[in-house]
Amino acid sequence: MQGEDEDVPKANGDNGGMKEEKVEAESAPTQVFLFHLSEEDLYRGEEELSASQNDKPGPPPDLFVLPIISPFSDRCSLSPAVNILSYSEREWKGNTPKSALIKKGYKEMSLKFGSVRRVRGDNYCALRATLFQVLSHSTQLPAWLHDENLAKQLEAQEGLINQWMFPGECLHGDRTGDAIQQLKGYMELLRNTWQAAVDCASDVKRQQLCERVFQGGEEELGLLEALKLLMLSRAVELHSCMQGGGDVPLFCWLLFARDSSDCPRSFLSNHLSHVGLTAGLEQVEMFLLGYALQCTIQVYRLYKADTEEFVTYYPDDHKDDWQSVCLVTEDDRHYNVPVVEAAESEKELPSS
Repeated sequence: MQGEDEDVPKANGDNGGMKEEKVEAESAPTQVFLFHLSEEDLYRGEEELSASQNDKPGPPPDLFVLPIISPFSDRCSLSPAVNILSYSEREWKGNTPKSALIKKGYKEMSLKFGSVRRVRGDNYCALRATLFQVLSHSTQLPAWLHDENLAKQLEAQEGLINQWMFPGECLHGDRTGDAIQQLKGYMELLRNTWQAAVDCASDVKRQQLCERVFQGGEEELGLLEALKLLMLSRAVELHSCMQGGGDVPLFCWLLFARDSSDCPRSFLSNHLSHVGLTAGLEQVEMFLLGYALQCTIQVYRLYKADTEEFVTYYPDDHKDDWQSVCLVTEDDRHYNVPVVEAAESEKELPSS
């Protein structure tokens, strides 16, 4: 570990951008440059991080560049809460029309929310932000979560998941393990974690539980892979209903109208398998996530301020009978978590 190795310097503890340090290797005259991600950079998306790196000085030519893991990597996948208006001013300092629009959206949100928590900036952010909100506000275990044979049923019906693509943190041994058994384990982990959240004696204890769970690594990513399995299960169910001429939500026609996802198998191979690895959730897939969790995901879309799409519901046909969680996005790609004022509590998730 870098904190125990005297030859590797620790990252500075300030909030600057990419930090550059030069050390001399004892066994050779080669100069080694170590680049550390700042705590703020940990929660940036790939595009933001790439842009910020372009403004930083790179290593001199002909030097070996050694990537190291930031000491912030073992922290919660959501940054500490920051005043929402302060965050807005810090992130959007320009005077462009887009900057003004985003800040206007944050100002409107500030009437209900006091703070915002930035979510780790990778392709899991929509799943991560949603599940964090769900677990943070759960007081009852949903009845649909008791299906213990979900993975086996999917394999039997569609032969879908033997080639499931797992993130590196979830690959075991020789990487030839049984995907069905692994996904069954992640579903059990989701049930146990959800139950632990429900069993918490207070909102504070529940929040502390979520802080411990969302630390990166296999536990967190396994939970997010379980969400993907739930999405696939619901996609199979809805597609079957479509094929039989039954009534389905409008988004299903959009989901399966794409040439790349005209059935559950192509949806998995061309879209869902890549979520978390090389792609995030698309808008139509946010509807599917809401259906998979039987939860309305209310999203403040800041770049849509001043339009009727400023607040969008995924899905929008169960606002009266499903409970909701709330997210915020500036671009429909990266999602953060707004923190409601103490005086206003989020509605809690139902048992069914």
